[in-house]
Amino acid sequence: MPDWSYHVVFKPLLSKLSPYHSREFIHRRMNHIASIPFGKELINFLGREESSPLLKKEIQLITYRNSIGLSGKIDPLLSGTKAFSNLGFGFLEIGPVTKQPEVGVKPSRADGKITFPSKMESIGLEATLQKLKLLECNQPLIIRLRGEKNEIVEMIHSLSSYSDLFIIEYDMIDKLEAFDFQKTKPIYLAIPTNKVDEYLLGTIPSFISGLVLDESASTNIETHLHALELIQKQNLSLPIISVGEIVEPIDALKLFEAGANLVMLSGGYVHTGPGLVKRIKEAQLSSSHLASTPPAYGWFSYWLFGFLMLIGGLIALSVSMTTIILPYDELFLQMDRASLALFNERILYFMAHDRVTLAGTMISGAILYMYLARYGIRSQLLWAKNAIDIAAIIGFLGILLFIGFGYFDWLHLIFWLILAPFYLHGFLKTRHLKGTPKSANRNNHMVWKQALYGQFAFVLLGFSFILGGIIISYIGITHVFVATDLFYLCMPPETLDTFNQQLIPVIAHDRAGFGSALLSVGLLVLMISLWGFHQGQKWVWWAYLFGGIPAFISGLAIHYAIGYTSYIHLLPAYFALVLYLVGLLLSYRFLHLMKEPVS
Repeated sequence: MPDWSYHVVFKPLLSKLSPYHSREFIHRRMNHIASIPFGKELINFLGREESSPLLKKEIQLITYRNSIGLSGKIDPLLSGTKAFSNLGFGFLEIGPVTKQPEVGVKPSRADGKITFPSKMESIGLEATLQKLKLLECNQPLIIRLRGEKNEIVEMIHSLSSYSDLFIIEYDMIDKLEAFDFQKTKPIYLAIPTNKVDEYLLGTIPSFISGLVLDESASTNIETHLHALELIQKQNLSLPIISVGEIVEPIDALKLFEAGANLVMLSGGYVHTGPGLVKRIKEAQLSSSHLASTPPAYGWFSYWLFGFLMLIGGLIALSVSMTTIILPYDELFLQMDRASLALFNERILYFMAHDRVTLAGTMISGAILYMYLARYGIRSQLLWAKNAIDIAAIIGFLGILLFIGFGYFDWLHLIFWLILAPFYLHGFLKTRHLKGTPKSANRNNHMVWKQALYGQFAFVLLGFSFILGGIIISYIGITHVFVATDLFYLCMPPETLDTFNQQLIPVIAHDRAGFGSALLSVGLLVLMISLWGFHQGQKWVWWAYLFGGIPAFISGLAIHYAIGYTSYIHLLPAYFALVLYLVGLLLSYRFLHLMKEPVS
């Protein structure tokens, strides 16, 4: 559930429910998606949560792919853990786990902030074990334990095969201090941040491997920073995990700078949205101490792929606006354009409307390819490579749609054969890309919140193009015409077929070609909107602007030029144009914002 859907759709609806019911609704739905075939792939497609190798961290022989974890307070019933393991976290906390199930107190919401009780609910040891047996998790698991001495020891033995480290709370120290631990896993001590003082820090037992600074109702980010300062003064050589009070990426950066080795998100994750993890990682990567990456080899081949497609689109546009059909079309039809015009002049206009629209769509796709290559792949961004690869392969496969009606476009095949070497060279040279985005975003300012609506508009636009491409491709290989087409042509398909049996296959070829191109461009728009929407990445905005102009102008202008102005027929184009303009308007400031605005 990315931020654009969380804030625009789901959060306004779920805020009317109690924190408990809204939490369980979201967790169970997300867990269900993660459990179905290709569910994990869908989650990754929508959120793109991979972590840069630069963020990997090793502490006490435990490897974390990043420093951000999820507090067990968010999912005490483990109803969404399978989904959370796919949402970009470096580790997950389980618990608190108690020997027997405990009801606890439900969290409460006031002024947009969720307050967690000191005694959280627990599903008990046996239920936890059953959940963990079914959990496929690639991150370290941290299990928090609560109970009597013998219960703690029993749970450690029972859960050791699933946990990378354990957390026990400071009020259990007296019970456990004298016990002879045969430690197989590190044990961290959880201390409420507002209780951290020099005396407490001086009495930490020797079996404790690290510290956890817990949030409470009376703490805030400043309390955590003060506690970290005290710990630094004591020169304790223990890893520190700071829990909660992170609402914006800047909060996490402050905690890391103050000495926290790892952080766990809690209520701020619910308030700010699932994208908080990704935003923190992007902010970390944008820090000045991380070396900049050199340009990726192979990006120019991808750029040339787009450039040649641009040339091809311009040529196709020129032909479509003049002769409309080419000699090999006339050869297949065994009829020249004058004979077509004599029979029904609207046939040529109708063919021009498909071909001009196809040409404009090709030009738009080419521009997006060129921007992705120059600014995305050149910067070693894996998402940009994936976007080009997916869209290009779909575009290449679109040639298969032409075969159904018996008209195979050899010029189209030759064009693809010219493009293919450039694409393949770029694909092979960039196959080792692992780069992830950086972002200047640090705060939940109004520019960011407004841009979520702009991103939502572009995501809808991408989905609309994809749906339109699929529908048009299907029509092209089946019925060929819709009702408004026949109304414009003023004759049924049977009359066209009687006049020339090769005519409908040529028109079907045009329709399928346009549908395939629209599908490919729709994928590009969708993937850029899902994966490339980061503060300060102004090239994304310009890619939207220049990439959209050819498709919209050609698509609308040709309809008005030939008099095919049916409102029903053009309604999808008008809808797409509104989404395009709204997206441009609402995302401009965010994508051009290089520094955080002054509050």
